[in-house]
Amino acid sequence: MTTTWPQADGSLISCREKLRVLADNQAELHTMLRDVFDDAVLMGVDEGEMRRILIETIQALPSPNRGKAAG
Repeated sequence: MTTTWPQADGSLISCREKLRVLADNQAELHTMLRDVFDDAVLMGVDEGEMRRILIETIQALPSPNRGKAAG
């Protein structure tokens, strides 16, 4: 699991609360992805195709910064 979280400028996030939230989110996402992946494969979906579907799903996520006013 990731233990360092780089910011856009390359510096690392150091705030303990942010690091805790990021670690919690990552653990939750891992569990959810594991469940989704396992269910699909057990129902007969090809493992490689399921990995591709999950990657494409992540790549299609819009940026939360889109439309954000500069400032």
